[in-house]
Amino acid sequence: MVKKITAAWVCVLLCAGTCMAQDTAVYFKFASQAGRKQFEQNVFKNSIDKYLRGELTDSTEDDWRGAFWAIELMQYKQPWVKEKINAAFIGIEKRTTSFQRALLELCYTNYSKEFTKQVAALKLLTTDAKIFAMCSEYLRSSGSIVSAAALKKETDKQFPGQQENPILKMLLANRAADNYTVVKKMLPVLFSNQFLPGKRVVYSLQRKNRNYPGIVIVRDSTGNFVKDDKGGIFYVPQLARSITNLPTYLTNGNTPQGIFRMQGFAVSTSNFIGPTPNIQLMMPYETTVANFMADSTIIDTAWTADVYKQLLPAACRNYFPLMGSYYASEAGRTETIAHGTTVDPAYYKGASYWPLTPTLGCLCTKEIWNAAGKRTESNQQLLVNAVKKEGGADGYLIVLELDDKQLPVSIKEVAALIKQ
Repeated sequence: MVKKITAAWVCVLLCAGTCMAQDTAVYFKFASQAGRKQFEQNVFKNSIDKYLRGELTDSTEDDWRGAFWAIELMQYKQPWVKEKINAAFIGIEKRTTSFQRALLELCYTNYSKEFTKQVAALKLLTTDAKIFAMCSEYLRSSGSIVSAAALKKETDKQFPGQQENPILKMLLANRAADNYTVVKKMLPVLFSNQFLPGKRVVYSLQRKNRNYPGIVIVRDSTGNFVKDDKGGIFYVPQLARSITNLPTYLTNGNTPQGIFRMQGFAVSTSNFIGPTPNIQLMMPYETTVANFMADSTIIDTAWTADVYKQLLPAACRNYFPLMGSYYASEAGRTETIAHGTTVDPAYYKGASYWPLTPTLGCLCTKEIWNAAGKRTESNQQLLVNAVKKEGGADGYLIVLELDDKQLPVSIKEVAALIKQ
């Protein structure tokens, strides 16, 4: 969960978050009741209230962007904020693309239907593929029906000769109907030891609707699934939803489907992730071909879709959703990892994924911290322990949507799929 923000905003975030491992508990000041209260007070005083109540100018764009993100994180909705968003759309075509993206992201997150007129106008004016895609996705989420053929026509007209642009390619692919019958047929081979033979594989199995948590399971290098203390398949719930709930190919969107290179553990410096070790992940364009393919004899440095497909069984290579991590990384997405959380789950009380907390596009497990700042429950630590037990985070992680059922993924259904 990494965010590039202003220097002023960084000062707000670095509010004395410290961690200390103990024999029976982990302590993190930022996750304590006092730490969370201090954070909220700082955010409201030094970001949201301070900047949004001021004038939007070229020199304050970054400050507004920081405030936008804080509003998304805490699901803050007030009439005066909506008025400021209205004001931000005035002359939006003259603003920087980074500001346009931040504004569209906030609208997609907190105001799914309120700004369709302004977004439609920006869509017609922009020359930036990502802004065009974000506008298109916002209008779609608000109920505006545009056929795949009509969208293709719009795209070709506004961006001639850019058919291979990964953003535009995924925008169009995102209109294709899902075929979960194909997924069910692929599962036996994906779960077998013939998939990435000799490699450790972590499976993050999700629903299409990322408002419902998935689960994560672990396969060792011999092809056997890691068991829990009772002899069942080890698992913990895992959320692949971002705060924005944007499509997976867009920055800060949901976690893409597809293959990630798993490469070690780390402890984040982000207060929002906290001190529990995370699993480091890389998408294709974040590293070399040789490293991603775990083959030091490869000398070719050029990434192609066909190179990536070599990791997939033949029966899965034509299933386009599994190309998600490839095209998302080509489009510029980075820093997707599997981590815990110190974010206050109270922000999302009532959501179907509560008490898990969304991220900026990573895979997140549940962690609970008490008022004193001690970690009382950590599915992330359980996951890390399971991976360590089987030799460590050297291998692959695959994210796959099973279907579009409107309920959390259960270990019972996954166990049945593994046995089939």
